[in-house]
Amino acid sequence: MKEIEKLKSALSECDTLVIGAGSGLSTAAGLTYSGERFQKYFFDFAKAFGIRDIYSGGFYPFPNEEILWAWWARHIYFNRYINPPKTVYSDLRSLVSGKDYFVLTTNVDHQFQRSGFDKKRLFYTQGDYGLFQTVDGKNGKTYDNEEWVMKAIEAQGFVLDSNGIFQVPESRLLKMQIPSSLIPACPDDGRRVTMNLRSDDTFVEDEGWQNAATRYQNFLQTRKVADGGKVLLLELGVGANTPVIIKYPFWQMTAQNPNATYACLNFGEAVAPKEIANRSICINDDIGEILKKMVK
Repeated sequence: MKEIEKLKSALSECDTLVIGAGSGLSTAAGLTYSGERFQKYFFDFAKAFGIRDIYSGGFYPFPNEEILWAWWARHIYFNRYINPPKTVYSDLRSLVSGKDYFVLTTNVDHQFQRSGFDKKRLFYTQGDYGLFQTVDGKNGKTYDNEEWVMKAIEAQGFVLDSNGIFQVPESRLLKMQIPSSLIPACPDDGRRVTMNLRSDDTFVEDEGWQNAATRYQNFLQTRKVADGGKVLLLELGVGANTPVIIKYPFWQMTAQNPNATYACLNFGEAVAPKEIANRSICINDDIGEILKKMVK
């Protein structure tokens, strides 16, 4: 495909690479929120509560905290603490090897870091499944939840396979609740906690978040991303839900910098405004297949 060859050339020739990644990238990697994967790990919740996918389950009014946190333990574990079924992230990592890059993402599944991207070149703007915060967020702190997740998953009856990954037991007998003693609480003062995911003004932008934001802005400025640098702005799987975080700024920086190229990979949603069309590469196809062809 001609557009893939153009993208390969743009990647090879650029001095600076800025990656903007949305949920479509993780979907391409196999971290789907519905269908077979949902039925595999949440079949009992689907039957008991009529929940149809992982995303909507995160908003369900469960009858008690024990069931609520059993859901969230699974939600977190199977999206944050395991590798994706497909090699999309590792393929992308191999393509950026040796490049001066930075990643801006609205994804909260930590898959960039799991795939070997430099954590100091990552900015997770919308939070992290691996972090708790207090419900009101007033103390400005977040708390790592990995140890809790592992205990809460095991308490539901999941079993470790030979690779150390929790799986549904052959009996398919699972508990849809955790012991009351496992309901998570703030380690500082025992207050209720919630996920560190941006949904309202209680979202905690902790020290790690602030440092990542500063590094991203410094990267844009020092590489002259919007001011003459030879840049590739690579947008991957960004939809229309939050275009002001990645899509619109990428368009704007491309328009301001005559040496910039904008590339959009998104199945069915790869578009660019006419003002930058002559410096844009839009590929409406499966991101995983595109990256595989580029790696080859």
